[in-house]
Amino acid sequence: MASPLQRALQDGTPLIDGQAATIVFQGAEPPLLRGDFNGWDPEQAPEWQLDENDVWTIQLSLAEDAYIEYTFGTDEARVVDPFNPRRVSNGMGKYNNYFYMPKGGPTPFAAYRRSVPRGTVTRFDVPTHMLVAGRQRRVDLYQPPVDRPVPLVLVYDGPDYHRRVSLTTVVDNLIAAGRIQPIALAMVANGRDARTSEYGSSEGSMVWLQEVVLPLAHKHLSLVDVEEAPGAFGVLGASMGGLMSLYTALRMPGMFGRVLSQSGAFHIGSYVTGVVDLVQHLPVPPLRIWMDVGRYEWLLQSNREMHALSRSRGYDVTYNEYNGGHSYVAWRDDLVQGLQDLFPPKEH
Repeated sequence: MASPLQRALQDGTPLIDGQAATIVFQGAEPPLLRGDFNGWDPEQAPEWQLDENDVWTIQLSLAEDAYIEYTFGTDEARVVDPFNPRRVSNGMGKYNNYFYMPKGGPTPFAAYRRSVPRGTVTRFDVPTHMLVAGRQRRVDLYQPPVDRPVPLVLVYDGPDYHRRVSLTTVVDNLIAAGRIQPIALAMVANGRDARTSEYGSSEGSMVWLQEVVLPLAHKHLSLVDVEEAPGAFGVLGASMGGLMSLYTALRMPGMFGRVLSQSGAFHIGSYVTGVVDLVQHLPVPPLRIWMDVGRYEWLLQSNREMHALSRSRGYDVTYNEYNGGHSYVAWRDDLVQGLQDLFPPKEH
């Protein structure tokens, strides 16, 4: 029987046996292992087992369809797994290793298909009017390949969703497959170092949205009239963007009646955000909410609590837990369900 090192050299890592995934390292001293499976917490790093001379292993028990990212070392001294050629950007200039368990895999709707009609994307750099950080901010507008008015979906962290989720490709494919009705997108860039404050239930962001982003979208996209179809627009975001998505809909429910919140940061550390109070105390608006969160991430409990609270208040909410962590790949693979739920080809 081949040793772990022989298998790693031949097949790469991790070594998959049923629900067991084994990480292999060769060296005098094993590195710190962090990943989705331990919340990226160095203090919760699993212990290596010495298999033979200078060969170390860690065995993880994971769901059969899990998507996992991991790395060796701390952020200051990050090293990728030399036995695993699969690498993905962490969005901050470095890379994580990743893998799918046997029953998992990337959504097929993220793959470019030549036969599928494609929408058009136009980039704008618009003034901030000192309502959000900087003097200008990027907004990418996507018009689907149809010639009739469609609902708009506002996308927080828009360039990340565009680049790392292949959002326009996903939407093109879902429209062509008849899985969703055509939708337009306003993909709004974040404020970089100001992202937390801008997405932390910011009224400045709401004014900028109303005074700059929405007029831009109405000018350049063919959109349905929300006065005739209240709540027809949607809003999408992840993490702090997931928090801001729900806040946006709570503040403007007549326009944004559909919320896609992915791994919403409803609790930041021990701090409970004001969105929780709004859900608890506001009269319930006619929103349709779709939430998801990874079972291998630190925001799992706060999303469970938000789901329970919103259900108890009478909100129309669909909730999903996927077997992954806090990453754009995991959000991409699960987002298809949310788009299909909130924008079906025919309204129920």
